[in-house]
Order: sequence, then C-alpha cells, then structure tokens
Amino acid sequence: MSVPMISFEAGEARLDWIALTEALAAGHRGPRAEIGDTFLYRGGDTLLSRAAWIDGMGIAVKTATIFPGNDGHETPVVNGGVNLYSDADGTLEAIVDFHLVTKWKTAGDSLMAARRLARADSRRILIVGAGTVARSLREAYGAGFPGAEFMVWNRTNAAAAALAAEYPDTRMVIDLEEAVAEADIVTCATMSTEPLILGEWLRPGTHLDLIGAFRPDMREADDRALQRARVFVDSRDTVLDHIGELKIPLAEGAIEAADVQADYYEFSAFQRGSDEEITLFKNGGGAHLDLMTARHVLERWSQG
Repeated sequence: MSVPMISFEAGEARLDWIALTEALAAGHRGPRAEIGDTFLYRGGDTLLSRAAWIDGMGIAVKTATIFPGNDGHETPVVNGGVNLYSDADGTLEAIVDFHLVTKWKTAGDSLMAARRLARADSRRILIVGAGTVARSLREAYGAGFPGAEFMVWNRTNAAAAALAAEYPDTRMVIDLEEAVAEADIVTCATMSTEPLILGEWLRPGTHLDLIGAFRPDMREADDRALQRARVFVDSRDTVLDHIGELKIPLAEGAIEAADVQADYYEFSAFQRGSDEEITLFKNGGGAHLDLMTARHVLERWSQG
C-alpha cells in the first residue's frame, strides 16, 4: 500500500481555521504529548527537528531548516518535511507538505489562544511583520474575528504596503507605537532578536500574540510587556527553556515561572479574567501541535 503524499493545494482546499482550532483544543483534552526537540545552529542558520507522540493519535516528526540568508532569493527561508506515523504499529501513514502543516499549525495556534484570551469585541488587529506568516495570520484572524479592521507594520514600508493591498479592510501603518496603542490585538511574526513591542505602549484590554522568536537569543517584546500582562504559552516544555521570549527574562529575574498562568494542557485556566487586563500569549509551536495539525489534515483529506 502506497503512502499518501498530501500536497499544499490538496490539503488547503479541505481546511478551515475554526475547525482547526477545535481540533487543536480536542487534542489537548487527550493524553499529554511526549515531545523531543533538537536544535542545531550554524551562525544565523538553524536546523530544528521536532518529534511528538500522543497515545491514541500517533507520531509526527517535523524537520525544519531556517536560513535567513535566503530572504530576497527564490529559495524560501524555511524548508523541511513532516512524516506522520501510526500509533498502532508505527508504520508511515502520510507525508504531509511541510509548508501546509507549518502555515495552519502556526496561525491556528495563535488563533486558538486569541479566541480565549482576546476580548470578544476586538475589532482592531495589528500585524507586526509582513512575511509569509503574517499573511497566514491575516487569514486566520480574519476568520476568527469577522468584521475586524487590520493594520500592518513592517520595518520595510513597501512590504507592509504589499501585504495590505492583498486583503480588504487592511492598511499599512508607519508608526508602530501609535498602532500598538490603537490595537485590540497585536500579533507579531518577525525575525527580531531585540524587543519591538514595549510594554508601556500597551493599553488595558490588549491581547499580545508573540510568534516570531524561536531561538534562545530572540525576543519580540520587552520585560515590561511580560510584567504588565497575564502570560500564557502553548507549551511550557517547548517555550520556557528554549525560546528567548521567556528564557531570557526568566534567567534575568524579570519574571518567574509562576507568572506563566497556563499552557494548553491547563485549558480551564486559559481564559481572560477581565476586559481591562492585558493578556500575552507566546506561540512556541511545539511538535505536538504539528502532530495534531497533520492528523487533522489527513482526516480532512481522507474525507475527500
């Protein structure tokens, strides 16, 4: 029996954002995942291998190469592959397009958090960054918050303008501080190693979604942002010891591990306490989310 190879186009045609967030939520109501991450570095380049095993769901191994120097060339910055294995006998069930899983896992992860942590009446959403992930966020947040108006900020104005032109109700902004102060939701997908978002800019009721940092030396928000907010993560195992967004302020004593309110396996605590509080979510994109997403893709693809 041949192993199906699910292409980006075939998988994308059968997916929607709200159904994916429900599948991710259901996955976290099952057994806790066993996760193994391996990071290798060469200068600014990264080899990231993530494996997850969830009893009853199966096994996924996703390998990503991140070469920032590819930016501006025909070769994508991020490449890789995803293998999905049977929980029953360990056989290879499917090879799923890497970019399909990455797109839907990454933006779906953040949307699931925002549906629980952002105010239900959020209508002004700021996207910080204008790359591939930013486009996925525009689609995902557009589905989760219909009727919202979007702003896009990027270090390069032309890239922000190009993204804004692709979508309705989306405009480029130049002043990041002013845009943050105006937004109900701020979602960041950059390659920054220095904080772009300052805590003093956040007004009460804002939800801050941080995606870009994936290395120990990367951050998108400063200490004050974490100190002012109630902090949530998708996975304590993935985020706290590996990603600079929390690893650095934890090591320096700016925050404590107890300041992290919950991860997705503590779902009952994953909620906003009041309309006035600031919430902050760190999207670490752990391997268990790749597994849940790949399994959801295979199920939807199999339905035809």
